[in-house]
Amino acid sequence: MSDSLVIIPTYNEKENIEKIIRKVFSLTQPFHILIVDDGSPDGTADIVKSLQEEYSGHLFIQERSGKQGLGTAYIFGFKWALQRAYEYIFEMDADFSHNPKDLIHLREACVNGADVAVGSRYVKGVNVVNWPMGRVLMSYFASMYVRFITRISIQDATAGFKCYRKIVLQTIPLNKIKFVGYAFQIEMKFTAIKYGFNVVEVPIIFTDRTEGTSKMSTKIFREAFLGVIQMKVNSWFRNYKK
Repeated sequence: MSDSLVIIPTYNEKENIEKIIRKVFSLTQPFHILIVDDGSPDGTADIVKSLQEEYSGHLFIQERSGKQGLGTAYIFGFKWALQRAYEYIFEMDADFSHNPKDLIHLREACVNGADVAVGSRYVKGVNVVNWPMGRVLMSYFASMYVRFITRISIQDATAGFKCYRKIVLQTIPLNKIKFVGYAFQIEMKFTAIKYGFNVVEVPIIFTDRTEGTSKMSTKIFREAFLGVIQMKVNSWFRNYKK
């Protein structure tokens, strides 16, 4: 039994899913994987299910009907993980933009005192590969904007490669997490900090996907931009007690 679960939300990731699963299971640290698939029409779920016999007891899949959003997929996965008493619970993309080897570094950070470990593109310069300059600047200045509005010190506020200790997800009222796009990543960090948890950044190199299609859209970006202000205002009326 592993104490570590990697949650990977998927929608049309047939080009990447088998490779990412095999890479995670090749690591020296034993991890379990939960795939949360939102009804991928390209057969992503079928590929995962074909691997379950090979990785029996280590690879799990939960299928949902239709595309319901990144945030709801992770909340679904968090609740699934808490029911099974995993101590370290990870968020990771399926497209190799997050290097599976860094799972070990994120876990080590939590073992050594962090409550949330964030795989950070910006804590040591700008470590992004294969992104056009416009997207690098958008992401970098988005994090600056989040820091300005929220007054948190996280350099990579929109990062989606993270490890949580179980206690964090048990404490945060997951049903009250509002955002479903990339603003979800900001809201989870902000909420963890407001509850007094120790959130640390671990430097990673982020490599843009080479296969499959990005899920970023102007709607997702707009939710994040406007949602940060709303989130900050709402925090003035919330009681953050563990």
